[in-house]
Amino acid sequence: MKLILTASAALALLALAPSANAFCGFYVAKADTDLFNSSSKVALVRDGDRTVMTMANDYQGDPTEFAMVIPVPTVITKDQVHISEAALLEHLDAYTAPRLVEYFDSDPCNDLITVTGSRLKRDRLTASAPEMEESKALGVTIEEQFSVGEYDILVLSATESDGLQTWLDENGYKVPEGAKQTLGSYIKQGMKFFVAKVNLEEKARQGGEMLRPIAVAFESPKFTLPIRLGTLNANGDQDLFVYTLTRKGKVETTNYRTMKIPSDKELPIFIKDDFGDFYKDMYATTAEREGGHGVFMEYAWDMNWCDPCAADPMSRDELQELGVFWMDESNDPSILPRRPSPGAAQNVFVTRLHVRYDAESFPEDLKFKTTGDQSNFQGRYILRHAYEGEMKCDAADAYKRDVNKRKDEEVKTLANLTNRSTGDIRQKIKESGKGGYFDVSKTAKDTTWWQKIWPSE
Repeated sequence: MKLILTASAALALLALAPSANAFCGFYVAKADTDLFNSSSKVALVRDGDRTVMTMANDYQGDPTEFAMVIPVPTVITKDQVHISEAALLEHLDAYTAPRLVEYFDSDPCNDLITVTGSRLKRDRLTASAPEMEESKALGVTIEEQFSVGEYDILVLSATESDGLQTWLDENGYKVPEGAKQTLGSYIKQGMKFFVAKVNLEEKARQGGEMLRPIAVAFESPKFTLPIRLGTLNANGDQDLFVYTLTRKGKVETTNYRTMKIPSDKELPIFIKDDFGDFYKDMYATTAEREGGHGVFMEYAWDMNWCDPCAADPMSRDELQELGVFWMDESNDPSILPRRPSPGAAQNVFVTRLHVRYDAESFPEDLKFKTTGDQSNFQGRYILRHAYEGEMKCDAADAYKRDVNKRKDEEVKTLANLTNRSTGDIRQKIKESGKGGYFDVSKTAKDTTWWQKIWPSE
């Protein structure tokens, strides 16, 4: 079918579409991590036994109160730690975010399709000699001690949980109740503890209100993400966004079932102004059907392109900053273009997992596997606008009835996805003044055959 595009729409399509079969609607909104409170973002770059983990927390408050204790499989040295910029994970979040798109019906009395749309717009910690001796007495060893950016970092090992908990308490860390058993399980696994506090002087020099993400590189056959310590002082459920980057394909959890978020659903038009609330309700309803928690895939795609794009794919420099170390194996500067490019090398595959969890439903840390599956998936939701111009043909009556049936299905879909009542949804459609039903109370089927020819008689 022939496409008629506005000038700006044509430019957008040419930039985004790698083939004639590509998406022909437009991205209009995204559901990024800003929708969710108490959420953390972690990017995991993984190839073989090598992992680069970049962590960003939504910590708010006095930086003197900030402390992070993370189990890691090996002793981490200073050259294995890097401070990144928040914009890096924000871009990754925007690129992989679930998205809302819209289509516009053509005139049923015309064979042409008109496409239009718009983008809318997601105290220094230094151990003295006496402190070192005290640590040893508690069975705690300070394996490494250094500062990177605005963080002072210790890497600890311990022989028993009581001593580690005592050491953390005595050194100003607010250890939540119930930590002893969890710490003990990590000690039995031979894990070390990566401990970070804010260096206030350096933070003042850096400026800004947000704490920057910390990246750690290490080698281990275990492809895991510790989450249990984070549940000990959490207020209710937590949302975790894990972005994995591999060169082989999708990443899934092995000890919890990985499910795909409901996608490619057609929704009432008013959702365009309500997408954030819709997505939160839809996610909560989907999780509730799994007991209130779960691991849900929201995006899986080759980083070289997107269809539609919620944001540009990440540049080569950004991916290298995240730790995609295998790009150095190619000297081709176009291997990771800034804009989508058909036929580009597929050597960085990103998976976005959204995990809602608590201590009871997630008693184990997350364990992952790289599947090798490079099929694409995205959380995508569709608005289909009915043609609202003048229609003078026999096909118009059938079209209007079909549109009304379609709108009924959209209402049922929205109710099923969010547990909203169909009555409330229909009222919302009426109040919004958008995407209402056609009046088919008097159509060609209600008239005589000659009134179709002379409708004014």
